[in-house]
Amino acid sequence: MELYHSLPFFCYLLGKCFKKGLKGKGLVLLIKITGTVVVSFAVCWLPFCTDMEQIMQVLRRLFPIDRGLFEDKVANIWCSLSVLIKIKNIISPQSQLKLSFAVTFLSLLPTCIKLTVQPSLRGFKFALVSCALSFFLFSFQVHEKSILLVSVPVCLIINEIPFMATWFLLVSTFSMLPLLLKDGLLLAYAVTMPAFLLLCGASFSILDKTSAEDLQLKPFSLSMKGYVSWFKSFPKIVRTLFLLSVTLMGILSLVCAAAHPPQRLPDLFPISGYYLVLMLVDLMTLNNCF
Repeated sequence: MELYHSLPFFCYLLGKCFKKGLKGKGLVLLIKITGTVVVSFAVCWLPFCTDMEQIMQVLRRLFPIDRGLFEDKVANIWCSLSVLIKIKNIISPQSQLKLSFAVTFLSLLPTCIKLTVQPSLRGFKFALVSCALSFFLFSFQVHEKSILLVSVPVCLIINEIPFMATWFLLVSTFSMLPLLLKDGLLLAYAVTMPAFLLLCGASFSILDKTSAEDLQLKPFSLSMKGYVSWFKSFPKIVRTLFLLSVTLMGILSLVCAAAHPPQRLPDLFPISGYYLVLMLVDLMTLNNCF
């Protein structure tokens, strides 16, 4: 699970070593970090190294590739595409694995390169979000609960982009609604979601922080204003989309809890919600790119 966050740690620490110089203090720091990682890894694996079958069993548990490209209905690219293109039926499992690895790696690459070249605490926090999103969107065998591995680092940047972080955390919780209903947690969901929204609204005044500067999108906004005339009203558009998505989440939550989908379309409600999630994920990814 921590593969979602491991690359930013690696790139940030490696970038720090490069910054200190690999012929002096940077080399000493790199040796220390490498030794710590190797020793920790060895200690974790030592109990299982007495038998090859135990090692293989751990690997099968860590990487359950036999369970398929995604688990049930999850708000990532592969599940969403499968509505139109049945990927599992037209591509072999091995090809699915290779495709998801290649796309995940390519989506991670820009963030990791930037963090290695320019290591900073702020960049590290945003890289945690960006890399976790890449894994959630494109990696193999993604479960609905994996969105929590993206939500955790989003909490680290809620002071920097409170509007977008609050929006993302609301939608990521909503994306797990089928699981919450299955576990009988509808009441907890119905109470905590509005409470969280009210708390963030009162603490951060999120609806007042929708300008390009507040959303960390100033370079993007400057490049777009020359080509798209309506982009000047970007804050108003973002606020409208936020209120629309909150309204739709409320409606879909009520419908999922109180009604049954048509027999011909048993996954209608979850899929409708997941496209809403993907819309916000795209906005969050755009934010992290800049």
